Amino acid sequence: MTADVRELAVAQATLDDIDALAPLFDAYRMFYGKPSDPAAARAFLHERIALRESVIFLARENEKGTAFGFTQLYPCFSSVSARRLWILNDLFVAQPARGHGVARALMERARRHATATGALRLVLQTARDNVTAQALYESLGYVRDEGMYEYSLEPT
Repeated sequence: MTADVRELAVAQATLDDIDALAPLFDAYRMFYGKPSDPAAARAFLHERIALRESVIFLARENEKGTAFGFTQLYPCFSSVSARRLWILNDLFVAQPARGHGVARALMERARRHATATGALRLVLQTARDNVTAQALYESLGYVRDEGMYEYSLEPT
C-alpha cells in the first residue's frame, strides 16, 4: 500500500466509512502504546460520528479505494474571541503510505474546514521528540506557542 497523491481523495468520514476507518484508528492507538482493540476503536468512532462530536477526514486511494490515513478534529471555543476553534487531535497515516503527501493532504483539508466554518484557529499538540511532525506543521505555517504552559488533571 503506497499512496499516489494524484489519486488521493480526502473526504469527511461518515458512518459508512467506519469499516475503513476503524483499523487505522486502532493502529493509531497502538502507535501510542495502547493494546489493539478493534471493537473499542469502532465503537468510539461510531459514537463520535453519530453524535457529531468530531469531524474526521479520511484519505483514500480514489473515493472508495484503500484507506491511507485520517485526521480527527474536535470543536472548541474561545470565550475571549467569541469564536470557534478546532483542535486537530489525531493525525495518522499507515506506515506504507508515509512520505507520499498523505499527512499534508489531510492537514490541508483540515485547514479548509476551519476556514469554511469561520474558525479563529486550528490548534494541535505533538510530542517534543516528534520532529518529523513538527517539520510538517511548521512547513504548513503552524507556529509553536512558546508562551503557554499546558496543565492536565485526571479526575479520580
